[in-house]
Amino acid sequence: MTTHLSPSRFVSAHSIGATVQIVVDAIYSRIQNGTYVVDERLPSERTLAAELGVARNTVREALDVLETHELIRRRAGSGRFVNSETLAASAPSEIAAQSSPLDLQVIRGILEPDMVRLAVMNMPPNDIESLGETLSKMEAIQSDADQFVRLEEEFYQKLASGTGNPLIVGCYGLVIDSCRQSFRAAHLRRYLTPARIQTYQKRYNSLFNALAARDTEAAVEFIKLHLIEEQRLMLQEN
Repeated sequence: MTTHLSPSRFVSAHSIGATVQIVVDAIYSRIQNGTYVVDERLPSERTLAAELGVARNTVREALDVLETHELIRRRAGSGRFVNSETLAASAPSEIAAQSSPLDLQVIRGILEPDMVRLAVMNMPPNDIESLGETLSKMEAIQSDADQFVRLEEEFYQKLASGTGNPLIVGCYGLVIDSCRQSFRAAHLRRYLTPARIQTYQKRYNSLFNALAARDTEAAVEFIKLHLIEEQRLMLQEN
């Protein structure tokens, strides 16, 4: 039987480097939040390395850790797949399920400004380029709210990874779990209209430009204003 392991458990279970830990947590978070679904083949090592801005051997080591925990499995000649026995692990955590919309906004207000600040300071050029690729996909969306949210989550995950802090990666995985609860889904169906998607695209473009320019003040100001708007919409929902 597969044990449900949080990202922090990977640290104690394996003596691995910090960069490998970040990749482990990033892939694990994608499994938890449904980016990689059960029995879906994972992207190639080359693709993951490009997305996460790391070397292929780092990705390979991270995948070996996940395979050891039976979160993924290898099929000869076909690649690596999300293990069907991890279905329970990919469901929202108990903490996320117990969190209210206000709880979510409070923790985002605490975490995201400093997460963005650290990403501006620490994000390698390859990671910034990968973030830009995600943004390009977001900007191509006109009305598909579900797909926009998946890419939005990917965008934030890359920001978290760009901090170089595995604890932030793990904490933000829990934030994404909370965002995927039913109240968030209903909120998006009602408010993430094509016009608002366009507005969000412009905001994320501004954030990306500030990050690429290493403009900490502008990037943090963006995320604070974005959080205020999210809170306003939440209060309007209530």
